[in-house]
Amino acid sequence: MKKRTPPLVTAAAVLALGSLTPAAHATATAAAHAAPASKAPADFVALSSVDPSIVQDMRYATKVNFVGRRIDGYREPLCILTRPAAEALHRAQAELLPRGYSLKVYDCYRPQRAVDHFVRWAKDLDDERMKAEFYPRVAKDRLFADGYIAEKSGHSRGSTVDLTIVELGSPSTGAAGGPARPVRPCYAPQGERRPDDSADMGTGFDCFDTLAHTDDPRIEGVQRANRQFLKATLAGEGFVNLPEEWWHFTYKPETYPDTYFDFPVAHRSLAAH
Repeated sequence: MKKRTPPLVTAAAVLALGSLTPAAHATATAAAHAAPASKAPADFVALSSVDPSIVQDMRYATKVNFVGRRIDGYREPLCILTRPAAEALHRAQAELLPRGYSLKVYDCYRPQRAVDHFVRWAKDLDDERMKAEFYPRVAKDRLFADGYIAEKSGHSRGSTVDLTIVELGSPSTGAAGGPARPVRPCYAPQGERRPDDSADMGTGFDCFDTLAHTDDPRIEGVQRANRQFLKATLAGEGFVNLPEEWWHFTYKPETYPDTYFDFPVAHRSLAAH
C-alpha cells in the first residue's frame, strides 16, 4: 500500500502557478494532480501483455484485504502499469526464472477512487472486521498519523507495484479464497497466518506493523535474506523500495511523477490501445 504522500508539484509547476489568480491557481493545481478520465494514456499496459509468466494475486479485486471488501475501481483482477515499469518487471522476471523463482504482484496501478475508499474506511472507526489480521497492534484512529493511510498514493501514478517472489512449482495458495485456518496476525509465523505461496518475508502483504519495514532488525535469517533478494533483484532494474513496506517498489524515473489517475482497473480502460 502507499504510505507516504509524495510532492504534488514540480518546481516549474509552482513557478507557473504563482502567476495565476487565486481561482485559476486552484483550478490549475487540481488539473496538475488528478486525471479522472475513464481511459488510460497510451503508455499504460496490462502486465500480462508484457510478461504473462508473472503471477497475479490482485488482492483489492477481492475481499482479502485490510478493508474486507472489493475496493472501488477494481473491476477486474488485473495488473496495469506504465510500459517502462512493466518492461522492467519483465527484465527482473528473466533474472528470477533461471534461479527457480517468479514474481507475484499484489497491486499495481491503483485508481484515485480506490484511495478514496481507503480514506473513507479509515475514518469509520466502527469497522474493524479485519483488524485481528492486518493491524492488530495499531489503533484504527492512528492509521493516518502513523502513515498507513494517505489521501494520495504513488500507485495512482502508474509506476508503483506491490509484489513478492514465489518458488516455481509451489502449489498455488492465492488468498482470494479466504483463510483455511483461524485468523492470525499478519506477522504470525508463515505456517499460521493466511495461506500464501510466497517466499517467507516475515509478514504477510499489507501488514500494518513495524515488522513490515524492509530492514527491521527483528527480521533475521531466511526471512531477511528473502527480503534482500527481492530488493536487490528489483533495484537492478530501476525500482526503489519504500523502507516501511518490504513489498512496495516504484520504478524510476516515473513516467507521470505528478499525475494521479482515476481510470478503472479493467481491460476496457486499455481498449483504445
